Amino acid sequence: MNIRDLEYLIALADFKHFRKAADACNVSQPTLSGQIRKLEDELGTVLLERTSRKVLFTQAGLTLVEQAKRILREVKILKEMASNQGKDMSGPILIGVIPTLGPYLSPVILPILKKQYPELDIYIYELQTEELLEQLEAGQIDCAILALGKESEAFIEVPIFDEQMYLAVSRTHPWANKDVLKLGDLRDQEMLMLDNGHCLRTQTMNYCLSIGAKENEHFKASSIETLRNMVAAEIGMAFIPELATHIKKDENLVYLEFNEPVPYRKIGLVYRPGSPLRLRYERLAKEIKSIMEGNSIGYSSRTEGKNA
Repeated sequence: MNIRDLEYLIALADFKHFRKAADACNVSQPTLSGQIRKLEDELGTVLLERTSRKVLFTQAGLTLVEQAKRILREVKILKEMASNQGKDMSGPILIGVIPTLGPYLSPVILPILKKQYPELDIYIYELQTEELLEQLEAGQIDCAILALGKESEAFIEVPIFDEQMYLAVSRTHPWANKDVLKLGDLRDQEMLMLDNGHCLRTQTMNYCLSIGAKENEHFKASSIETLRNMVAAEIGMAFIPELATHIKKDENLVYLEFNEPVPYRKIGLVYRPGSPLRLRYERLAKEIKSIMEGNSIGYSSRTEGKNA
């Protein structure tokens, strides 16, 4: 038995599909299947119920998967401790980012981080919040940048900035010439939303419920770009996070700002409690915060500046 065998087993538990698990592990399906059978032979127990349609784990298999996850977490800590023997900001770092943030944050921070820390090998993985936190817990990624919420409370949270929400409307919308809106103006209005799985959907739904706005039940988007395209096509209106408003300008779109209360989401970096690379993650979060403040991005940084 080796660490790679445990990784195969966990991937199979995650995907419930041999081909998908093999792809995730960058091996062939026969290789993964063969190693799982060898693992069963070595342990002297059946881990899987193999059927023509799906993969089912036996009770012994489920127990081993949980133990394997614990083992891999310990291995991850061991590697982090070894890595920490050198410079804090050198070597590989695997960062998970949510899809509603990654495409807009990465182009802003990565060039500066690479220049600032040339010995730090940064790998970005774009995942929805639930899967991202599962991989962080399992030690498959080192840290994550996301919208802080109840899901992330089990980890160490380092706030970076507060991202303001804007209302996107088409150029022909009656509100297009307004300077600012009150959040209450959205009462009884229909809003375009992202589909399930996006934390941004949960956050915007909470705002909508608090002010009496409604979801457009006829449409759900898989990305912010789809939301923008639908708004530009005069299908409806949608909340758009601040960073996404800074790129891909569309002459058919207008972004409206809200006055107090300003809707926003709190963006932060999270990592596992007890990680020996705590100083690396704290330093990284501090650097990203500085970059965002330098670009005048972040609701809190602007309001602090006004009050100074």
